[in-house]
Parts: sequence; structure tokens; C-alpha cells
Amino acid sequence: MNIVTEVRSLSSEEFKAAFRNHAAGVAVITADAGAGPVGLTATSVFSVSAEPPLLVFSISNLSSSAPTLLDAESVVVHLLGADQLDIAKLCATSGIDRFADLSLWSRLPSGEPYFPSSQSWIRGRVVNRMPAGGSTVFAVHALEASAAPDDASASPLVYHNRTWHSLGDHSTISA
Repeated sequence: MNIVTEVRSLSSEEFKAAFRNHAAGVAVITADAGAGPVGLTATSVFSVSAEPPLLVFSISNLSSSAPTLLDAESVVVHLLGADQLDIAKLCATSGIDRFADLSLWSRLPSGEPYFPSSQSWIRGRVVNRMPAGGSTVFAVHALEASAAPDDASASPLVYHNRTWHSLGDHSTISA
């Protein structure tokens, strides 16, 4: 006898409410698959492995950047500091040309668009894409990076409860 048990699923609003108080670092992801640069702001970036160096992020399939990211062989993941809030807001704004201001971005020698003022960036090759609901999860093999100096005064940009925050000495709980 087969017993089918119905499993209740959270509504999207319940799910978002649960994550609302989970702080996350802010990143901007850029790519160009040949039709021009795209960029989006994400809080889903995390490291997976140091050997080999792998990172993961996800994007909504409804994002205007999704078609390019789905075709791109490589991406640049920018890990933002609090002083790059302008870049985070730029790439989080829909319906604008995020690359109109040529003074904000450039291209790496390998061709990818990037924001030189970001605290750190990692250029990588997309090694896997996995559909996940209305999103796509990307696995990226890190090939090159520009890391911020080991500066204790650097303040990472964090998103929490629908607003931007910075971390620093003022937010330290214990050492």
C-alpha cells in the first residue's frame, strides 16, 4: 500500500519573511556574452571550495541579466564594501543602462566588464548551471582575483531586512 503524504510548502511571502532577518554580503555579478555588458546585485554568493577555488551564486530567471548570464562562459563577481553602495544600487535598479557611465567600469584584459572600484573581484569560468525553481544556480571556477588589502578598517556591505548595512568595529560582538 502506497501512502501519499501531502507536504505543505511555505508561500513565497513566508519564505521571504524567514530570510528577511538573515544578513548577507552584497556582490555584483557582471558578464558579457557578446551582446553587451550586464550586471546585477546579488546576496547569494558564497565560497564552496578552496581547492579547486569554486564559488556559487544564484539569479532569478526573471532578471534582465539572466539571458546573458545563462550564455556567458565567464563572469566577474565583485565583493562589495560599504563604500561601493553606489555600485550595488546601480546594479539593483531595473530598467536602466547600468553601464552608461563609462567612468565606473572597464574591461579586464580577458574582456569581461568589471567595476575597478570594488573592494574585491573574482573572475571565473562558469563550470555548471543548475535550474532551481524560478532561479538558476551557477558554479564558478575562480581564475583571477583582485583582493582588498587585509585592512581591519574595511567595512563590508551587507543586506539585512530590506536595507543596506556596513560591518565594522561598531558591530563586533566578540573577538
